Amino acid sequence: MSVVSTYIDTKGSFVRKDSIFRNWITADGSSGFPAESGRYHLYVSLACPWAHRTLIVRNLKGLSDIITVDVVDWLMKKPPGWCFTPDKRLCTKDTVNGCSSIGEVYRKADPEYTGAFTVPILWDKKKGTIVNNESSEIIRMFNTEFNAFCKTDEQRNLDLYPQELRTKIDEVNSWIYPYINNGVYRCGFAQTQEAYNEAVGPLFEHLDKVEDILSKSRYLLGARMTEADIRLFTTLVRFDWVYHQHFKCNKKMIKEYPSLWAYTRDLYQTPGFAVTVDKEHIRRHYHESHGSINAFHITPVGPDLDFTEPHNRESLSSS
Repeated sequence: MSVVSTYIDTKGSFVRKDSIFRNWITADGSSGFPAESGRYHLYVSLACPWAHRTLIVRNLKGLSDIITVDVVDWLMKKPPGWCFTPDKRLCTKDTVNGCSSIGEVYRKADPEYTGAFTVPILWDKKKGTIVNNESSEIIRMFNTEFNAFCKTDEQRNLDLYPQELRTKIDEVNSWIYPYINNGVYRCGFAQTQEAYNEAVGPLFEHLDKVEDILSKSRYLLGARMTEADIRLFTTLVRFDWVYHQHFKCNKKMIKEYPSLWAYTRDLYQTPGFAVTVDKEHIRRHYHESHGSINAFHITPVGPDLDFTEPHNRESLSSS
């Protein structure tokens, strides 16, 4: 069975495939997947930046008691990929389906499935199937479709994808994803100098662009945090720990960018973020799982980063 989520093209460039399961949960149930308390379950890795997005939005919207979660082992073997190892710190067993790996979860949803065994997965306990495995869509469902179940009015009224900003959010996402979120992977998994050069130049050009934006406003789109900030944060929080050295993104560290580094600390210190960031899972996953990059699976000792240092960005809130 072919299980491929990414591939290397003829130039040696890293290419990521699209997600497959794309159903939608709706508040009114019109999609066939109605929003209900306790019905849906997340499968995540604490190391994966795409899964990380879903955990942050789940927290910000007060859905931790509504949508249950299982966490896979940080070590991703090939095969079988992501596995459940409950004896490891913060890892769980599969509490819903009793599977030993994420691959088994996919085959439980579709025995003929031949796509990628990726996380996150949003699972429907009633129908016994995967609703969606595209993180950008899962966070939008959490943002709007479960408002009836949010713990507080503040969480219910929080809108990370407001109608009046959607065009601007989509525009920012349109370059942050390819050049930064996925750009670090294109650097790390490039198999030719040409492919690496084509990825690393735009990566730092766009980090410079973000630095300029954040020198003038607290968030990417002004004084209001949006999903664009969450999508960027999960890359920034991993950058100096992993991408700088492991993925050869070593022109500059995030802590060398005054605004970007303060912005990363600002988001980290926002309630709901820090609890989703786990240094051990992040660092050990990348360094121990990627034998093609790190043959001896050694996790470097540094750098030491203090995300709790004052960020002093409140003055930009009115920008």
